[in-house]
Amino acid sequence: MSKKDLRFNSKTIHGGQHPDAAYGAVMPPIYQTSTYAQTTPGGHKGFEYSRSANPTRTALENALASIENGTYGLAFASGLSAIDAVIKLLEPGDEVISTNDLYGGSYRLFRQIFEKFGITFHFMGMQSVDAIAEKVNGNTKLIWVETPTNPMMNVIDIASISKLAKDKGLLLAVDNTFATPYLQRPLDLGADIVMHSATKYLGGHSDVVVGALVVKDKDLADKLYFIQNASGAVCGPMDSFLTLRGIKTLHVRMQRHCENGKIIAEYLKDHQKIEKVYWPGFEEHPNHDIAKTQMDDFGGMISFIPKGSSFEDAVKIVENLRVFTLAESLGGVESLAGHPASMTHASIPKVEREKSGVVDSLIRLSVGIEDAEDLIADLEQAIG
Repeated sequence: MSKKDLRFNSKTIHGGQHPDAAYGAVMPPIYQTSTYAQTTPGGHKGFEYSRSANPTRTALENALASIENGTYGLAFASGLSAIDAVIKLLEPGDEVISTNDLYGGSYRLFRQIFEKFGITFHFMGMQSVDAIAEKVNGNTKLIWVETPTNPMMNVIDIASISKLAKDKGLLLAVDNTFATPYLQRPLDLGADIVMHSATKYLGGHSDVVVGALVVKDKDLADKLYFIQNASGAVCGPMDSFLTLRGIKTLHVRMQRHCENGKIIAEYLKDHQKIEKVYWPGFEEHPNHDIAKTQMDDFGGMISFIPKGSSFEDAVKIVENLRVFTLAESLGGVESLAGHPASMTHASIPKVEREKSGVVDSLIRLSVGIEDAEDLIADLEQAIG
């Protein structure tokens, strides 16, 4: 059987991987080197300088391509540097249609960095493909999608937007950080680019900062490789090694994240002091039917609003948690809690935040792989 034919759970371990050529090491060695000996100018064994390529990073990039059913993977120093490379495909005067409910760092990059260079961004809810089509004009070049969105857990129909993008000659990029390829494979649904903050679920242990892009088209890959090499925002060999190690347990971790996420979401939904819970597994969740179609499960990310709560009330709850850790980020084996308005989404103006539902009392949970009963007991004592 070819490794290309492996099922997902086997791909996380074997996909794109080969024993090291030097000594047969099962795990790719950490090639902690900046440069490589040449026998003659330009005569080398495939590697000449580690900004351009490094064997450990190449192993990670091959694994990324495999688990996303892509052809080319690129590993970056962070998720934002991966997004930065995608936007550098554009030129002044180009326009981007983006999800209005997206990670605050993405919004900051779009608004405060790239708008200065003449690129226009339109932020909107993407539940209606017809509404997106109305925003497309002759300058539109890219549609940027997060699904599920951060932190409102909105689900966006990738296949339908892909058809629109192809009809209009646009690129479609999907931030797949929340779902991971364990749950959702955007390239199979027609997307051109998949992006990850691999810091999160792919790494899975809160010990590394890495970004990733995966594509199928060679011309697009070549353009992104050029930008990556020219701009230099690559991840180092140790970070590559740690992320690759994390990917090897992605399938077993995600199974538990999903199991615990369901338990916590249902607990919060039935709690008399909770007003609203955002989780795509609920039948009443908007676009739940799309989630069932394009996702294999519903993940471990949940947001909720306590009844009658204020900014101060939400902060008090997250400060009182003992098993959940109050921290930025998500997707680690440990459960994390955050207050988007003052943490991950603080760079978005309050008026804009609240238009998409990110109110001051919203709390976001990244449900880890601990015992679910311990997580419930922690929420119970913190909510009161």
